[in-house]
Amino acid sequence: MSTALMPTVSASSLETYIQSVNRYPLLSLEEEQELARRWRDHEDVDAARKLVLSHLRVVVSTARHYMGYGLPQADLIQEGNIGLMKAVKRFDPDRGVRLVSFALHWIKAEIHEYILKNWRLVKVATTKAQRKLFFNLRSMKQGLGSLGPAETAAIARELNVKPEEVREMETRLSGQDIGLDPTVEDGEESYSPIAYLASPEDEPLEVLAREQNERLKHEGLSTALTSLDDRSRRIIEARWLSEDSSATLHELAAEFGISAERVRQIEAKAMKKMRELIPA
Repeated sequence: MSTALMPTVSASSLETYIQSVNRYPLLSLEEEQELARRWRDHEDVDAARKLVLSHLRVVVSTARHYMGYGLPQADLIQEGNIGLMKAVKRFDPDRGVRLVSFALHWIKAEIHEYILKNWRLVKVATTKAQRKLFFNLRSMKQGLGSLGPAETAAIARELNVKPEEVREMETRLSGQDIGLDPTVEDGEESYSPIAYLASPEDEPLEVLAREQNERLKHEGLSTALTSLDDRSRRIIEARWLSEDSSATLHELAAEFGISAERVRQIEAKAMKKMRELIPA
């Protein structure tokens, strides 16, 4: 799928780009499914393009949450757009999930990879646990000061890492700390990250994604999972319900000693059974 499907992002025209993507209309469920089937069944590039364009605003909104790492917003958006295209390419409208819910994982994954590759202080964040620590440590700290032993131990337990890893990551992150709202000295205007933080008002598509995820989790999901055999339940939880990155077909194939295609078949059968048990 070519990047020609979307408008170009550049630092010089970022504001114009954001205004343009917000003008693309949102799709109804019926429109989304019809376009997704045209792309899946007939590789209709025009249908894929409409799916991508209608979700570009989701990428912009998501990228804003990663502005604190000192990387250009245009680059974050561009990487998120790549994730969106990967999501559209793999999206199956018959799974009963809206594209926005499916795409958020791919968008964030591409942005995470970009940050880890380009932020020179965090090259050590190579394992899944270290990446989770990197992206959560700032928000989990109770204040602006250094972590105490008790808080360090609590964070280590919650994120499944060693206390010394928490302390090391805190040291690395504090190396680029910038005051969110610094004082103005000598009458000079001061610019700070607070001017670029995301609006507290969530984008409508993000609200929709959260509501749908909550519905899937609470309206019969537990009952539906209980109805599956152990292997099917493990596959569904690893592919769709993991708080970290989702397991791949090949990873699960290695775990169970079967082919990736067989894992896909089990997943599809389990999803069909669960959809029948979860209220629409």
